Amino acid sequence: MTAVPPLGPEQRARAWAELAATQFEVLVVGAGVTGAGVALDAATRGLRTALVEARDFASGTSSRSSKLFHGGLRYLESFEFNLVREALHERDLSVTRLAPHLVKPVPFLYPLTKHWERPYVTAGITLYDGLARMGALSAPMPMHKQLTRTGARKLFPALKPDALVGAIRYFDAQGDDARHTLSVARTAAVYGATVLNSAEVVAFHHAGGRVTGVRVRDVETGQEVDVRAEVVVNATGVWTDDIQTLVGGRGRFHVRASKGVHIVVPRDRINGETGLILRTEKSVLFVIPWGSHWIVGTTDTDWTLDKAHPAASRADIDYILEHVNAVLAVPLTHDDITGVYAGLRPLLSGESELTSQLSREHAVARPMPGVIAVAGGKYTTYRPMAADAVDAVADDVTRPVPPSVTKNIPLVGAEGYAAMLNSLDALSERWGIPHFRAEHLLNRYGSLTPEVLSLAADDPTLLEPVPGAEEYLMVELVYGAAHEGAQHLDDLLARRTRISIETPHRGVDSAEPVARAVAGVLGWDEGRITNEVDSYRARVDAERRSQEAADDQAADAVRAAAPDTRAVAVGRALH
Repeated sequence: MTAVPPLGPEQRARAWAELAATQFEVLVVGAGVTGAGVALDAATRGLRTALVEARDFASGTSSRSSKLFHGGLRYLESFEFNLVREALHERDLSVTRLAPHLVKPVPFLYPLTKHWERPYVTAGITLYDGLARMGALSAPMPMHKQLTRTGARKLFPALKPDALVGAIRYFDAQGDDARHTLSVARTAAVYGATVLNSAEVVAFHHAGGRVTGVRVRDVETGQEVDVRAEVVVNATGVWTDDIQTLVGGRGRFHVRASKGVHIVVPRDRINGETGLILRTEKSVLFVIPWGSHWIVGTTDTDWTLDKAHPAASRADIDYILEHVNAVLAVPLTHDDITGVYAGLRPLLSGESELTSQLSREHAVARPMPGVIAVAGGKYTTYRPMAADAVDAVADDVTRPVPPSVTKNIPLVGAEGYAAMLNSLDALSERWGIPHFRAEHLLNRYGSLTPEVLSLAADDPTLLEPVPGAEEYLMVELVYGAAHEGAQHLDDLLARRTRISIETPHRGVDSAEPVARAVAGVLGWDEGRITNEVDSYRARVDAERRSQEAADDQAADAVRAAAPDTRAVAVGRALH
């Protein structure tokens, strides 16, 4: 792999010039994991590719998932064997080859509440393990294991004795979804794709009955540019129908938004060494180890309100607490909650009115010449979704499109990661940081870790912890601005790091120190620093108040009243 180009202010200026001057073969709209995956797939097939995102990389669904790379055990009950098999193979591919620094195996307990459940659940998990091994050259995940009630409670002492009669331990994987999506986008840039966030498509150009390009607005300045492309790929998730309306004509499928809410609690609030998967009357509930925290979720309800800022209500949080507390000896309370986040799953519309029963299969369509739409699916299956979309591009480009090669393309940071992990002591000594911090960095940046740390070569204070968020170093925030395309404080605190959900203050105490640390990189003056900090604090306040609202309508109304940092940035630029 060649050097990784930084997604910084200088690159941003070059990217805007490239948008105006280049005849692209593929222009991808939407930089969630699917859109980033399409850009990577197209670029590695030799196609001139651009990726544009109206907000930030992974700012929608792809930063608000359960953080799992998994097959979807529950989909076996609806006989979606191909979906589960594909997802399991993608899970293992990420763990072993594509992103071993980002995607890690994690054990789960499936508690059994009745003795008769054991043969039924065992059959399902045996099939799950078998599907993962079908055609696989290696088996990175251990096989499942039967546990008695005593054995299960040794692994998870927090469980009530009467909440289970036994359990089955099995393995899946997890990773930081926002960081993974960003890595996919950066890998696309390595292979020549033009990559831009804060770049909103505001119109489509037509000629001779086909789409020939788009008009893109710089959300930071308000300036607009026309972009020529042989084919435009709509990979906007829950915004798929909105973009199709902008294109004109009828789409081939429709997408429904299903809201999923998660809560984050400190690790010491639940005594356990594995994750949990719990059956509910509607779906499943996960209790997932997440560093020094647990993620607990999710809900599954229809959402028809503001797609940009789905809001968690008190009813959502109460639902999660009620179901997890049914099995915990020491119940969680609202006071235990560090963070809350809500995301929207893009589900293909079906006949069922229950979002939990809609398929997680994906679809690719050509609604008109020059446009490809891809939607549905699961985070884990982003790569085959992207490959299918680029296969469909072949009808709209003027030269042959070779087969996908992304199963053999490690993401940035993957190559050399294992060697660096083996020499962790040397990395720690070289930079004078504790062993645990060196390991933390390697599991976020992989072999790019020396590049991150090099920003502190002339300023050792950047190796100090972030005020109010001791798990992160200041150099990580500066790197996010200089190399990872962060434009705003929210980008840094909510996606380049997860400070917004991992601290009781939700990033408020860290906001001003971080804004001042990145001001030089992003060219912020005192007025812009104040604006960013105030906007971030207002957004956190709105989120807290929405979580006290009784229902979705009230919660959405509160969130809608919060300022939009990007909108404020445009106002400042134009005035």
